[in-house]
Amino acid sequence: MSSIRFATPLTTQGPDNDSDDLSPSDSEDYPEEDNNFDDWVSDEALNRPCRSLFDEKDFPNVDDALRYDQSTHGFNLTETCTRLNLDLHQRIRLINYIRKDKPTSSQLSSLTGKESLFTSDEYLLPVIEDDPLLQLDLDDWSDDEGPSSLAHPQPEPTDLATAVRRIRYLEEKLSQSQKDLADYRNIVSKKVDVASFAEIISEPGPSTTKAAEARDDDSHYFQSYGEIDIHAVMINDKVRTSSYASFILKNPLLFENAIVLDVGCGTGILSLFAAKSGAKHVYAVDASGIADKAEKIVQANGLSDVITVIRGKVEEISLPDGVAHVDIIISEWMGYALLYESMLDSVLHARDRFLSPNGGGIMAPSQCRMMLVLCEGNQVYKERVGSWSDVYGFDLSEMAKEVYDNAIIDVVPPESVVSAPCTIKDLHLRTITPRQLDFKSSFSLTCTSPMRTKIHAFVLYFDTFFTVDDEPLDPSVPVTIIKEGDPLLAEVWPVGGKSLPKRRASMGSGRKVKENGKKKITSFSTGPLSHPTHWKQTVFLLRDPIAAEEGTVVSGTFSCKKNGGNSRELDVEIHYSVKHLEEPTVGETVVQIYTVR
Repeated sequence: MSSIRFATPLTTQGPDNDSDDLSPSDSEDYPEEDNNFDDWVSDEALNRPCRSLFDEKDFPNVDDALRYDQSTHGFNLTETCTRLNLDLHQRIRLINYIRKDKPTSSQLSSLTGKESLFTSDEYLLPVIEDDPLLQLDLDDWSDDEGPSSLAHPQPEPTDLATAVRRIRYLEEKLSQSQKDLADYRNIVSKKVDVASFAEIISEPGPSTTKAAEARDDDSHYFQSYGEIDIHAVMINDKVRTSSYASFILKNPLLFENAIVLDVGCGTGILSLFAAKSGAKHVYAVDASGIADKAEKIVQANGLSDVITVIRGKVEEISLPDGVAHVDIIISEWMGYALLYESMLDSVLHARDRFLSPNGGGIMAPSQCRMMLVLCEGNQVYKERVGSWSDVYGFDLSEMAKEVYDNAIIDVVPPESVVSAPCTIKDLHLRTITPRQLDFKSSFSLTCTSPMRTKIHAFVLYFDTFFTVDDEPLDPSVPVTIIKEGDPLLAEVWPVGGKSLPKRRASMGSGRKVKENGKKKITSFSTGPLSHPTHWKQTVFLLRDPIAAEEGTVVSGTFSCKKNGGNSRELDVEIHYSVKHLEEPTVGETVVQIYTVR
């Protein structure tokens, strides 16, 4: 079984100064340091307040908590760890497993040490912030005064040689334990927001959370969309705007006499397209100040009788004129890494409230796929990390350390991609639920570089599809890659007040689902191979670049969920391991955690 480690920053300490290389004689020169291990020293941890493993009862110290668990629940933590011969990380997993999953003492007594919980990354993360039980080595529970007096004490040495060997053994074990515990505390303190983690794992999913109890993460979000600049960026994104225009204006039979809801309408451009394509009425909803401008834009284009602008959150508004359901919901809800900003939650709420039931309505777009690729990322690395190492002759590398904690939004050159994409999430908008937007998915990516290279990053992008029947697409259906100079915009967008092409009488009535025997699909990609969009790509820089060649396989899991402090941001956790062609086994699993903000 492969090992697991968290990707951590390289220390500035040189090899000659590595404290692990200190001999026992070196340590004697620093007796005060040997007796003060700061945050993790056993006496300090043993005497801190500690909660029972099974109940919401707090005790003044670890011993009292363990005695209570033994007398009340019949569970002896020390005996169990000894019986199962658990190492440090397995003991940590066991403690977090008990605190999180609440097994009974009888279930715990039947453990063999081979259960999946002892290798699961999930149980490395603490359930209780600063849990003193996670900061103790097994020997910390073996004092005669503590509850672990049941542990078997070693006999006292009877001669000097035995005593010296015992001292050396204990020194080595203490040094290793010190290193393991310091590493683990570094993982917890630097890589995991423990306070919010405990809150996240105990709170219900977004589909069951009452709006009144939710955090107010909306104010800044809606204020930002009241600014003109952001709408100029989106309108001028030709891939985005022309793809929506193509779907709406090329499917007049779909929009003819339809009631349309535009969620997050912004300037109202999609509503204008829908009106031009023959919609009976369009309700354009936006909670930001841009709604006031959208209303004036509608008036300026003489479409006030077709488009009604409503300022407010779609979760709170009602449609006027007694309208209960709509035929089509259009929305440009996608954010960086697709799910950033969490606008999709609002679109799904609108779907559940307003879209015609019994499968009669259409979601536009109808489907999105989140795609992951391997990327050399040399340029991003040099710009974001390497450039800090020499600034006018000074080393400013400290400025680059936090780069690895946050996803980078940037345009990746197509030639830097060194694998085929892997779909890590396929979202069918007609059926997906808000709870399913937090997900964990496996991936496997094979390096395609003909030469040995360094992989500095994973890159995430998304593909978007529009269909006229709202049926899910087969994974084999390719996305349209729009290149510079493609005539998509000129083909479908009337310019200078020209009217739309007349509909042919042979079209008849009803929905035209196929064209030349093929299902009618409009799509676009935000990937590196396509003309750049305002979404760019989402880059996850690796602290430890992967040395790879053609055939190297990088596999693992990709986890994504809403951030506990701001539900419009995303927390991403990537676990990966590397298998080289010439190596018989897979390498250790590396864990890196990011925020998309």
